[in-house]
Amino acid sequence: MKHDHDHPHHHGPGHDHSHDHPAEPASPGLPVDAGSQALEEALRSSFFIVKAAMVVMVLVFLGSGFFTVGPQEKAVILRFGRPVGEGQKALLSAGLHWSFPYPIDEVVKIPITESQVISSSVGWYFTTPEQELSGEELPPGAGLNPAIDGYLLTADRNIVHSRATIHYHIVDPLHYVFDFTNAAGAVQNALNNALVATAARFNVDAIYPDNPAFQDAVLQKFSDLADQENLGISLEFGDVRSIPPRQLTAVFTQVTTARENRNKLLDDARSYQNKVLSDASAQSVSITNLAATDRDNYVKSLRAESKRFTDLLPQYEKYPNLFAQQQLVLAMAQILTNVQDKMFLPEREDGKPRELRLMLNREPPQKKPATAGQ
Repeated sequence: MKHDHDHPHHHGPGHDHSHDHPAEPASPGLPVDAGSQALEEALRSSFFIVKAAMVVMVLVFLGSGFFTVGPQEKAVILRFGRPVGEGQKALLSAGLHWSFPYPIDEVVKIPITESQVISSSVGWYFTTPEQELSGEELPPGAGLNPAIDGYLLTADRNIVHSRATIHYHIVDPLHYVFDFTNAAGAVQNALNNALVATAARFNVDAIYPDNPAFQDAVLQKFSDLADQENLGISLEFGDVRSIPPRQLTAVFTQVTTARENRNKLLDDARSYQNKVLSDASAQSVSITNLAATDRDNYVKSLRAESKRFTDLLPQYEKYPNLFAQQQLVLAMAQILTNVQDKMFLPEREDGKPRELRLMLNREPPQKKPATAGQ
């Protein structure tokens, strides 16, 4: 009798033989699935590209941190909003520098030698930038509009328009950049205050037409305010222009003309005064010099005369009569210089006077007869 287990089982076509025979491992020499291999190679290439891109991005990121500071600049590195370094050490000089790129670091460049320009229009009438560039000026209205027109009040309670422009450079970059939210605005406020405060100390005649004293006072006041507020700047030069209210231009012109005429008359009077004083001074010097010369000559003549008499004294003392006769002859020669007839009667030896008889009524001289050739 045969049993079923003594013969091999025959199964249908759908029967799984895996339960009958255990699976054998694949031989290593057999090829791997092509799809898996392609996927693996694609992943490897992608990872390499990603790594290379990351390295390039890091290099580009770090390379973007290089920056250059110009010869007329200083730079400050802000790391998360705070300066890197303290005091002057925080300032970077001209040259090539590096910092972490934004948003880690931020580089602030400060022009220290470049001239900065600020204008004040607090005392100027309303005008647009386009009108300033074109030179066009709108006709003045009936009056000033305080909402848009600026003006200055003078010490004598008049109104004048003034505009100031200054040029300055930065001498303390740290104070200029970090102590003020808007340093340029702080400088302009100081200029506005200087213009208003100075105008209140001057009369309108001392402001218009443009007076150098008023300009110097405005610039000095601005320098004082800049030092008080520690703006970290130094004033180079400035200019202040002043004009009267446009509504009163004709009146101010008449006043200016009258002032010029008065000044001309005063100048002419001073010129004449100087001329008269100069001539009088010259005459005074001439008279004084002439008097001094006459005095010197007179003193010299007196000294000479004194010396002459002193030298004659021994002769007089030795021969008094002879000396008297000599002096008499000399004196009579001077006295009788212009006398027509001169007669000299010496004393008689016996001392008696001599008798002199003169015929005073002389006959007039006869005319000489004319010669034959006349």
